[in-house]
Amino acid sequence: MSYKRIVIKVGSHVLTDNGEVARDRMQGIVELISVLMARGQEVIVVSSGAVLAGYSKLPLDISPTVNKQVLASIGQAYLLKMYQEEFEKYNMLCSQILLSTKELDSKKTTALAKQAVDNLLLNGVVPIINENDVTSIDELLFGDNDNLSAHVAYYFDADILVLLSDIDAYYDKDNRAYREVSLIPKEDLNAKSTSKNKFATGGIVSKLKAVKFMLERDREAFMGSGFKLDDVRSFLVEGKQLGGTHFYIGGSK
Repeated sequence: MSYKRIVIKVGSHVLTDNGEVARDRMQGIVELISVLMARGQEVIVVSSGAVLAGYSKLPLDISPTVNKQVLASIGQAYLLKMYQEEFEKYNMLCSQILLSTKELDSKKTTALAKQAVDNLLLNGVVPIINENDVTSIDELLFGDNDNLSAHVAYYFDADILVLLSDIDAYYDKDNRAYREVSLIPKEDLNAKSTSKNKFATGGIVSKLKAVKFMLERDREAFMGSGFKLDDVRSFLVEGKQLGGTHFYIGGSK
């Protein structure tokens, strides 16, 4: 299936490598986006990683919230600069939009943001959206942009939300990956969220909640690895599912 408009959410863990930004992974994601855009598809990026990018320049203790705010403030600009450098290799432009889910609760703000996104895409520019971590403390501490990415996908009329992280699929209790899912059990949505990376604040639970948001609005989602892009590339470019989990109404576990 060919999707006209795609939101790709890049998790913090994907962009993390020993306290530095994993430039090679960023390169792979940008290259994939260039392929999709060349096919006439529109791509919006929701990127985490601002705190990590700031930490790579100023290694403060990330435990205090105030330090996370400082690092996010430094990292937003630095992360965008790296994205710009990667997109320039494909003669492409990217832009930055800072939003919060609270702002998307406002019809006026949502309409203005969507107008900007629509016109950026019309001109072949890739919008890179991030939570304003300097002021949006709740998302900084708990969400890792998963919630924001679902809202962006829905309110900006994307056909599918693609979640790229260190979680390569949605697994059952016997560690078997689901290929297709249409209903997420309540116990999985209410499970304790964990993350193995100190710069990541999300986890499988926050991603499942983002997926639930999409399913409830009859939209699709795909969960796959951001470390090896074979599964997501095959799914989005070739229309074949090698791995990962495809969420859609009518899917079966």
